[in-house]
Amino acid sequence: MSMKILCVDDDGNILAAHQRNLRKQFTIDVALGGEQALVQIESQGPYAVVVADMQMPGMNGVELLKAVRKKAPDTVRMMLTGNADQKTAIDAVNQGNVFQFLTKPCSPEQLASALEAGISHYRLITAERELLEKTLNGSVKMLTDMLSMLDPQSFGSAQRLRDYVRAFGQSRNAAQTWELELAAMLCPIGWLTVPAAVLEKVRAGRGLSGKEKDMVARVPEIGSSLLVNIPRLESVARIVHYQNKNFDGSGFPLDGLAGEGIPIGARVLRALWDLLLMESPKVSKFEALEKMKQCTGRYDPKVLEAVAACFDIYLGGEISNEAPARVITFKDLHIGHILKADLTTADGTLIVPAGTGISQTVMQKLRNFAELSGIKEPLHVESAPPPAETRAAA
Repeated sequence: MSMKILCVDDDGNILAAHQRNLRKQFTIDVALGGEQALVQIESQGPYAVVVADMQMPGMNGVELLKAVRKKAPDTVRMMLTGNADQKTAIDAVNQGNVFQFLTKPCSPEQLASALEAGISHYRLITAERELLEKTLNGSVKMLTDMLSMLDPQSFGSAQRLRDYVRAFGQSRNAAQTWELELAAMLCPIGWLTVPAAVLEKVRAGRGLSGKEKDMVARVPEIGSSLLVNIPRLESVARIVHYQNKNFDGSGFPLDGLAGEGIPIGARVLRALWDLLLMESPKVSKFEALEKMKQCTGRYDPKVLEAVAACFDIYLGGEISNEAPARVITFKDLHIGHILKADLTTADGTLIVPAGTGISQTVMQKLRNFAELSGIKEPLHVESAPPPAETRAAA
């Protein structure tokens, strides 16, 4: 991709000279003044480097580079000015976060050298961000694939919890919910370390031994330890760690945190997860919320109030309008479908529970079962809604 340069000045002759002197080495765009520069960044960016004069009518160079920093944080910012006083330099560094400060007169060779350094720095910034994003996305995909393969029931519940988080975020006009959505998807990951026999006892509501209770209590800690070393997931790991912490400070982990000292994401996740668990064909969301309100000290009252308001918004307690289930055969199943009924083998063994979204990993698992045991047909599905934006901010 061509690395474009934007030169900004209020003198058209200077801009024309930049284009004439540098056109063989760089792709140079020009803007007469700060306002025009911001319009071009919006419509013609991204730019690898922006070079701004200091003294311009309307918006000076420091003000422009400060705005560029907010609008295009990866863009490398430079100042080229005849006003080389100390205050200008300090303001440029502190407010515009300039990469280089050049003074007029500046030879074409000197400017070209600075632009080469700026482009190299831009490549370094964008390559590092791309690497982090690929690492983050790849790590999350690996963990969710593991969960869907090894514990499809927890995976299905996590997908439903993520949908609740999205609805909650929309009701609160939250600009970004990616951290909480990831925490929702990954909060059961610690269950992968619990023996199947213990997990079965938990789901059946049977009594646990002392050691088994301790093992179950530490599931959030184990999940958090799996996430904390993944780039940009430190806050997600903290939410997962405190997912079972009560608002009054009781519960795991056994530390001194209580009330608003508990991460807000963990307080929201606790309420939404318990709501999901308490719901059933015989217990509505409103009935579940009424029961939760009676559990003094367990939930943040403000969060519980916000959850109730969320369901008032969503059509009298429904998260969203559910699409009618479609009846299909296994050969018509594809990635993106959501199961509306349990999917079993021909002899009735549960493979994937209702509510599970079909991912590439789940699909491969089903193909393997289809070859060995056969899949009971027909299947009841709906298409997945468009995904919410969960990408981490740079």
